[in-house]
Amino acid sequence: MYEPGHMLDEIDEDRICPDKGKDIKVLFLTNSALGNAEARMAIRQTWGHYASRIDIGHAFVLGRGTNETLNKAIDEENYLYGDLIRGNFIDSYKNITLKVISLLEWAARHCSRAAYIFKTDDDVFINVPKLLEFLSTHSAKRTMYGRLAQNFKPIRNKLAKYYVTTDEYAEDVYPTFILGPAYLFTGDILHELYEHSLNRPYLWLEDIVVTGVVPESLGIKREDSYCFVNVVTTYNPCVLHDHVSFHSIKPIQQYDIWNTIQNKTTKC
Repeated sequence: MYEPGHMLDEIDEDRICPDKGKDIKVLFLTNSALGNAEARMAIRQTWGHYASRIDIGHAFVLGRGTNETLNKAIDEENYLYGDLIRGNFIDSYKNITLKVISLLEWAARHCSRAAYIFKTDDDVFINVPKLLEFLSTHSAKRTMYGRLAQNFKPIRNKLAKYYVTTDEYAEDVYPTFILGPAYLFTGDILHELYEHSLNRPYLWLEDIVVTGVVPESLGIKREDSYCFVNVVTTYNPCVLHDHVSFHSIKPIQQYDIWNTIQNKTTKC
């Protein structure tokens, strides 16, 4: 079902990941929907600004669209910023696993020497200084980091958002996996994740596939890290300063959190 390859017109690969990522500490790859231009701009103007550093790379990952007006807007956006990775699949919610496989393929082809890959979504805020601090105390190999989900069962209710048929996933319980909005993994497992994600029956729940089924079969460690947060429960500056990621963030909130974290006078 997966068609390899990407539209490489106008993407600035040498800026995003020079020399295959030889000096890249973290490559951020952010899943984004075609129509989410506002969310992408908010990230570029806040935490995505760290991609100007020589040791950090960042790009957005999208699929293809059928709306010509939107396609033209995407072309123009990529002409300006050169940071849109576009795979050979229709950009839709049910194709999110294809989007992550596309992400893995691009990284494996163009940034294979990066020390870490951080997969995230365009409604996530990343506290980059806190992440770099986190990495300074972790030196494991073949490891994925994020918020673990354990003993989750497939939902068999046909009316539910996350309904999964027994043909899609036959077991009664999912393997331990990492919640999909934000997870980090060491670069030494990049090729394995890509190749083995291709070689299993398709399941549209990408986090279960890429952080659960595949790494479990490969003996890759998943580590529960409480500094990865699903939602912002408070705008307490000390909470914001002390965590790596926050999910369910609207574009305007990206700026609010950014301004709070940039305030160096906060004492906790």
